[in-house]
Amino acid sequence: MFKLVTENWTLKLISVTLALLLWMFIMGERQLEVGYRVPLELQNIPKGLMVGNEVPSLVDIRVSGPRTLQLKVSPNDISIIVDLTDLEPGITTFQQLEERLNLPSGLHVTRLSPSFIDLKLERIKQKLVPIKVSLTGEPLSGYELGEVRVVPDEVIVEGGETELKSISEVTTEEVDLHGVNEGFSLIVPLVHRGTYTRFKDEKTTEVQVEIQPIMTLPTEQTTDPEGQNTNLNEEGAS
Repeated sequence: MFKLVTENWTLKLISVTLALLLWMFIMGERQLEVGYRVPLELQNIPKGLMVGNEVPSLVDIRVSGPRTLQLKVSPNDISIIVDLTDLEPGITTFQQLEERLNLPSGLHVTRLSPSFIDLKLERIKQKLVPIKVSLTGEPLSGYELGEVRVVPDEVIVEGGETELKSISEVTTEEVDLHGVNEGFSLIVPLVHRGTYTRFKDEKTTEVQVEIQPIMTLPTEQTTDPEGQNTNLNEEGAS
């Protein structure tokens, strides 16, 4: 038995080695399909313009190819780059995004979602709008709200011209008057929930609030011929 095993052992070893190499080659060339989520990168946005619509930041892809090539691919090395050089304001459709993938030769995309993007470029504009103070609560009993001043009372908002047209004012965070019995001054953050617009510089304003006592008019009195004080506000007896 031992003689059978050891006879022509060199040829047998070579055969086993070749079989192992053939198996490794077949396994290495087996086709695989792998899914990735790759970043979508916008480059070279023209000066004075901005993206004025929602664009996906990630794209789902499935890549097919030999196993040996798939093993060489790192998800961190794959991206889709969209170059916006020399584009004009308006909507541009970018199709065949798979052609913008930096994949090794020998791999191909079998699925891509979304397969295209619509990108809207808008001019960046500025607009000076008034600041409205948001008040909540009531002063202490016997007191009332007087003059409210805002310094500055206007702020510059900048961004996409379409959204900018719909902005007529911005507000402050709420200023609480509950239980207040004297005037005060407060630095208050401004509030603006724009999607494609933002404050250019100022993000706060000073709110100056005047609180004053409620004034009551004195009752007017007169003296009748008999020397009795009479309240002019009282109704005479009928």
